Amino acid sequence: MGDAIARNLPEKTGRTFEEWVAIARESGLKTRKERIAWLKSEHKLGSVTAMFIASESEGKSIVDEYSDEGALLDAMYAGDKAALRPLYDELAKAAKKLGKDARLTVCKTYVGMSRARQFAMIRPSTKTRVDLGLVLTGVKPAGRLVKAGSIGNDRMTHRLEVTSKKDIDAEVLAWLRKAYDAAI
Repeated sequence: MGDAIARNLPEKTGRTFEEWVAIARESGLKTRKERIAWLKSEHKLGSVTAMFIASESEGKSIVDEYSDEGALLDAMYAGDKAALRPLYDELAKAAKKLGKDARLTVCKTYVGMSRARQFAMIRPSTKTRVDLGLVLTGVKPAGRLVKAGSIGNDRMTHRLEVTSKKDIDAEVLAWLRKAYDAAI
């Protein structure tokens, strides 16, 4: 992903990745969070692109931070959230069955699901609950399907709460399929 960002930046912005890193360093902003927000608001860069640039401007490669997906998953489902790992495993298995183009991307606090674009995410939100975030544009929340709220990813429009394997039923799988089918 980092290579694609670096390769596409000159065409999209007129500046190379290295030029953006220098601009971020010279911004005078102290934290990565401030630099990301500034790159997004002042320069209209996407969230992921801004995160890569801001990290590199600190001398930290985001690629290195995310290179060991197993370690990221283990950390995400450690301690008081360890019991939620089987729920993640079941949802991840269901996502992979959607199609050969379904990809899982492990981040620090959630796992994104995408094909042409992101359509869902799995996040251990509490000690007792995993949230399945979904992109379901134009769908009214009803029943178990609620508004996403602040799930940690602005693309998500809805979410389903999963507290046990029995919650991963035909309804949940149908909503996941609908989100996948729309992400073309």
